Amino acid sequence: MAKRDRLSGNEAVAIALRQINPDVFPAFPITPSTEIPQYFASFVANGQVDTEFIPVESEHSSMSAAIGASAAGARSLTATSSCGLAYMWEELYIAASNRLPLALALVNRALSGPININCDHSDSMGARDSGWIQLYAENNQEAYDNMVQAYRISEHPDVRLPIMICQDGFITSHAVENMELLEDEEVRSFVGEYEPENYLLNPDCPMAVGPYSITDYYMEAKRNQAEGMKHVSRVVLETAKEFAALSGRKYGLFEEYCMEDAELAVVMIGSAAGTTKDAIDWLRAKGEKVGLVKIRMYRPFPAEEIAQALSGVKAVAVMDRAEGYTNHGGPLGADVMAALFRARSQALAVNYIYGLGGRDVRVEDMEHIFAALKQIAEDGETGETYRYLGIRE
Repeated sequence: MAKRDRLSGNEAVAIALRQINPDVFPAFPITPSTEIPQYFASFVANGQVDTEFIPVESEHSSMSAAIGASAAGARSLTATSSCGLAYMWEELYIAASNRLPLALALVNRALSGPININCDHSDSMGARDSGWIQLYAENNQEAYDNMVQAYRISEHPDVRLPIMICQDGFITSHAVENMELLEDEEVRSFVGEYEPENYLLNPDCPMAVGPYSITDYYMEAKRNQAEGMKHVSRVVLETAKEFAALSGRKYGLFEEYCMEDAELAVVMIGSAAGTTKDAIDWLRAKGEKVGLVKIRMYRPFPAEEIAQALSGVKAVAVMDRAEGYTNHGGPLGADVMAALFRARSQALAVNYIYGLGGRDVRVEDMEHIFAALKQIAEDGETGETYRYLGIRE
């Protein structure tokens, strides 16, 4: 039976990890993810988990230790934010290329500079092509649920890739919300025991991890990763179906909100989707046909499915909480517009940069976006496709 509680996103993720009881958790603190290993350390001290908790001297070391533990056959993870993720950059590619199904609890925070500790998606977007699966949460409940599902996805025999569970810094990580937790036994039964196919400490199958790859083998190794990624969407949906049977909460690759007859739509990732839903409810009450596509799984990118979800709209705004510095928009904008192009969509699309460094996103702001989309649909022209929301000119 589900347990109701009031928790921050960080505490909710830490509780999910306690219920999973991983083998190894190397950790180094950085705002705003510090609370996750902090809460977990108390579980270790209280004897609530069997995890080997390893305080290390840097984020590079925490990811390195997690990689080593995973290669040795352990279920491992770490947590970080912002510059901590940047410090792990080299190791992210090593984890993915070695097909190690470890997890990373990422609390999204702006990358320096200028120095800022608040939310945007520049850290995880910078790592979007490192070979990791990426799931994002709108709220604390989703952060918890995604963490519970993480290892079922990453450890699947057809996948065997690392997974990044992302939530918005301070907005969800520190804000307290009402939510439902599964019983400890339910989570451990759902996640199951980790049974690695190959690992360093198996005396019956000696192996090398991370050797130098000459030209004759490097491309095949990268293709091997890509083949694993091809199975992720299916495994995410299969896992979500089982999780729904257990919890009553349904998940997909993305959420469609009021998209049945929508003529104007917003595509976005993360906590601002809640604000957008409020704006949609308000506009729907006035007869406007508006909707939202909230992306949960960003890597691999569900291009065909998103294009299908947007097939009936006249105009769409893709919202990026990270700047791409391409002079054309952000990374999500590029992915969605490419998906629409390949689907030969007639929708008029614009890309907004918003919420950088924790800049507030209000209901009124999203109403402004829908008003702009309505004008675009009426004019039949997008005008400037690369825009900023809430900027002081």
